[in-house]
Amino acid sequence: MMFINFLSNTLIGYVMAVITIPEVIVRLLRRKAEEKGMSIDEYLMEMLTNELEPKARAHEYIQAALEILEQARDELRKEKLRQASEKIWGAAALALKAHAYARMGKRITSHRELWEYKSRVAKELGDWVLDAWMYANAMHVNFYEGWADKLSVEKALERVEKLVKAIANKLGK
Repeated sequence: MMFINFLSNTLIGYVMAVITIPEVIVRLLRRKAEEKGMSIDEYLMEMLTNELEPKARAHEYIQAALEILEQARDELRKEKLRQASEKIWGAAALALKAHAYARMGKRITSHRELWEYKSRVAKELGDWVLDAWMYANAMHVNFYEGWADKLSVEKALERVEKLVKAIANKLGK
């Protein structure tokens, strides 16, 4: 069995909860996500928001990106650098996808489209977006390779957090 943490919004604020998912389902999720070049978080968001209209989907994506950043911070505190890295990447990807849904009603479906779309966001927000995107991509690689040190992951988190929050502000979230 695999344990998955998630945040739940309740009357008393955000509460960490744990659900147990059979390992076979986790393996299937991981395989399907990897086939699409996505994190598990990102893949689940695609599946769960499939029927929403673009503006609502953008809202859910940016909210997920903000929550995933908190999870990345928690993983970093525990010195689980690979897990923190994948969450940093996932937050950046979801933020760009949120922007695309909100601005153009467009679904981004590949890494190539993310790479192209980040330039549009950079034109709107500034060239620093390119730097944040490069850090996010380094974290995606680090998830698989495990070569980044803690300082590199911390710096990536700072830059990607700036990106996610800037997009959230632009979208009015």
